[in-house]
Amino acid sequence: MRFLLASLALLIASPVLAQNEDLGTAPPVGGEVETVPTPGDGDEDGGLSVNVSFEGSLDDLQLAIPAFAAERDVATAANAQGTAALGAELARVITADLQNNGLFAPTGPDALPKPNYPQITDPVWNMWRMRGAEMLVQGYVRPRADGKLVVGCYLYDVALNDELARSGWVVPPSDWRRAAHKCADLVYSRLTGESPFFDSRIAYIAETGPKDNRTKRLAIMDSDGANHRFITTGRATALTPRYSPDYRKLMYLSYVDGNPRIYIYDIGTGRQTLVTESSNPTFAPRWSPDGRWVLYSMAVNGNTDIYRVSANGGPSERLTDAPGIDVGGSYSPDGTRIVFESDRSGAQQIYMMNADGSNQRRITFFGGRAATPEWSPRGDQIAFTYIPGDFNIATMSPDGKNFRKLTDGWQDEAPTWAPNGRILQFFRTERNTGRTAIYQVDLTGENLRRLPTPVDASDPAWGPILP
Repeated sequence: MRFLLASLALLIASPVLAQNEDLGTAPPVGGEVETVPTPGDGDEDGGLSVNVSFEGSLDDLQLAIPAFAAERDVATAANAQGTAALGAELARVITADLQNNGLFAPTGPDALPKPNYPQITDPVWNMWRMRGAEMLVQGYVRPRADGKLVVGCYLYDVALNDELARSGWVVPPSDWRRAAHKCADLVYSRLTGESPFFDSRIAYIAETGPKDNRTKRLAIMDSDGANHRFITTGRATALTPRYSPDYRKLMYLSYVDGNPRIYIYDIGTGRQTLVTESSNPTFAPRWSPDGRWVLYSMAVNGNTDIYRVSANGGPSERLTDAPGIDVGGSYSPDGTRIVFESDRSGAQQIYMMNADGSNQRRITFFGGRAATPEWSPRGDQIAFTYIPGDFNIATMSPDGKNFRKLTDGWQDEAPTWAPNGRILQFFRTERNTGRTAIYQVDLTGENLRRLPTPVDASDPAWGPILP
């Protein structure tokens, strides 16, 4: 079974090439988006209104998102058809972001009139009220002389004729989708009071080949499944990626010439460093919240325990020593506790311990098996793979209470949290074909959807909000 990683033969489909030869040739991913003031009526600080007229559930909110206006329609590197076409694409991405998280049912640009450039800061209130809009998202896109794009975003309360929020960003043409995600983040956080998550990325394992001989490459994509990029070539088997807390690095496990190695890949420079290597089977590396430590599991003489090693390398410290398989440690957000899975009781269950390995105790007693625990960024819940027979995604409180099953698939496993702790992604394996795909679900168990990937995908890891 994949989540235990107990079968070394399953993991060592092993190439004999040095790991530095397995890195792809694409340029490093990264770069900050510059936030700029947006033009308005003299209120250049982007101040927020304290009043919101809407009352009720957000999915009843009539949220209109027309095409963004272009100051002038010119071709850009982002869209050869011109900035007017790009403005429609920006609004489509924002609409999809807000719709796919399950809290909103927005109306997008294809069903709405397109405002002109002056109307972006001076909405035609009566027109939008006649269309039943309660909230309005408008924006613009403008090319700069240096080739970059300026994208502005405004959120209006139509009933109050009032501006609620505004912001603007300067982006390279290749990053226009990031401006759309940041606009969606602005709307989401203003209307819900929650932290946003759209402008983030997912690391995952791209899988190709027959189910008994899969090629597994490290890959990344935007939170909505766009902008795929393969990091490794597949000459070495890559497994279980995880982002560093500051997003600047990506840690993963790789099997080279039959030996497991934990690497840290610098997203900005494209360089990678070796953390630790061993001839013993090694599984599931995880960061500490401060980025200083790496948890991993290693099998020695038939017993698998959890170890801790500095992110800079050096000697490892063993944290568990019970007979059986201890694997999958995940730190609490404050770094004081670790949740992990163990079969020391005879079947896989979830356990808790202090960060130094003390006070180990079982926390799951609701029947069935439990594996792959992952602590929420908020610290209020733990997601895990629940196995009453089939594999499902579930959540519980850190004390093991408030159990909730979120999916009902045949083999759903390895949950990863959105940065705001309100959405989960996981991967699903088809029963007969062995094909894998990444899915997303909210904490109600509703709004299940599959993320598009160019090939089969597994082991997702959601990164923090981008700078």
